[in-house]
Amino acid sequence: MATNSQTSLAEGKCAIIITPNDLEHQTTLDQKEFDYSKRSQWLRAAVLGANDGLISTASLMMGVGAVRQDIKAMILTGFAGLVAGACSMAIGEFVSVYSQLDIEVAQMKRDNQNKKNNQEVHVAEDDGGDGDDKESLPNPLQAAAASALAFSVGAMVPLLAASFIRGYKVRLGVVAAAVSLALVLFGWLGAKLGKAPVMRSVMRVLVGGWMAMAITFGLTKLIGSSGL
Repeated sequence: MATNSQTSLAEGKCAIIITPNDLEHQTTLDQKEFDYSKRSQWLRAAVLGANDGLISTASLMMGVGAVRQDIKAMILTGFAGLVAGACSMAIGEFVSVYSQLDIEVAQMKRDNQNKKNNQEVHVAEDDGGDGDDKESLPNPLQAAAASALAFSVGAMVPLLAASFIRGYKVRLGVVAAAVSLALVLFGWLGAKLGKAPVMRSVMRVLVGGWMAMAITFGLTKLIGSSGL
């Protein structure tokens, strides 16, 4: 009987020691997964906004460069693209995130009302839960500012690359090279922050940017040469 009691106690001690470790390990894994999922909103606004600014502004500048060789026309086109694109991104992101905010707030009110009706949660617990829920709600102004800033950062790359090059062909080459380097950097950064495959992300962004610039340059050249 003594042996059996000691065995039971030993097993109980083992259970007490092992179970918290397992729970702690599982909690750590859950926190890591949660952290990466929380990155999705600002990561999308920042990386995609920078890519949009880079590709759209560079494509506009390459398109104008297909029919106009003077540097002033290219710089003015790039600057107009930067301002218009940043405003468009900010307004679009603000409207989109505000719509998401309205939906989540309405759902949160319905959930809280159901809890009160079913008497599942005390008033004190409801107050704490509301605070946590409000902290997790999307911020339209923050998303709009992040999108506009990220777009502007991306758009500055081709603008700065073209600003100090007077030669027409050299300017086009420098812009294309600078944009390609920035596309690789943004693709790598997005993959690292999002824990995605690096090479696939870089090639997808790079090839997409090349295609956008080439199509814009080619079509503008075609239309310009036709005398329209």
